[in-house]
Amino acid sequence: MEVRIESSWKQRLQNEFDKDYFVRLTDFVRSEYAKTTVYPPGSQMFNAFDACPFDRVKVVILGQDPYHEPRQAHGLCFSVNDGIPFPPSLQNIFKEIHDDLGIPVPRSGNLTRWADQGVLLLNATLTVRAHQAGSHQNRGWEQFTDAVIHRLAEERENLVFILWGSYAQRKGDFIDRNKHLVLQSPHPSPLSAHRGFFGNKHFSKANEYLIAHGKEPVQW
Repeated sequence: MEVRIESSWKQRLQNEFDKDYFVRLTDFVRSEYAKTTVYPPGSQMFNAFDACPFDRVKVVILGQDPYHEPRQAHGLCFSVNDGIPFPPSLQNIFKEIHDDLGIPVPRSGNLTRWADQGVLLLNATLTVRAHQAGSHQNRGWEQFTDAVIHRLAEERENLVFILWGSYAQRKGDFIDRNKHLVLQSPHPSPLSAHRGFFGNKHFSKANEYLIAHGKEPVQW
């Protein structure tokens, strides 16, 4: 199957695109875009990959669903378009960055600047119906994004995997901790942030690991 995605990812994921589950997933997603409102816009479905080629990945942050309200989602987990108010989880992420590294809260919640530095902002499910969280779960996206994580964990070394919340942690439980740094904490959601997300210092820990392995730190 022909999929419009950045070339280095296409090379490594082509065998996934040819599997039966992905053909069924593609049929479902096309039908959804045709008959209802789906986020992100179709052209931004693979934005996380297009913005961060395989060989440039240094850090992986794993989300669950795209935002499901108008103009928010643009294909990068936790990120919103310029000019859009910060959702609560993103507010808490910026608060932790400020407390951890002293970086002021930015004016924009667009995290493309992270992707440009090698942060893969990957949702487990890449599409969602408007106003219906989780509506595209269990259709095949999870199998596809599992394959992405496996590829990175097996073919690359000394990556940082940031897994917030039990869902992300289960999705990354196979990652070799001797080969990569895996940072885990509760999710930044207001429901759980005070149970251990705040104070996790994941942003400074990620940068310390990157520097120790000869890589440029991320300008969070």
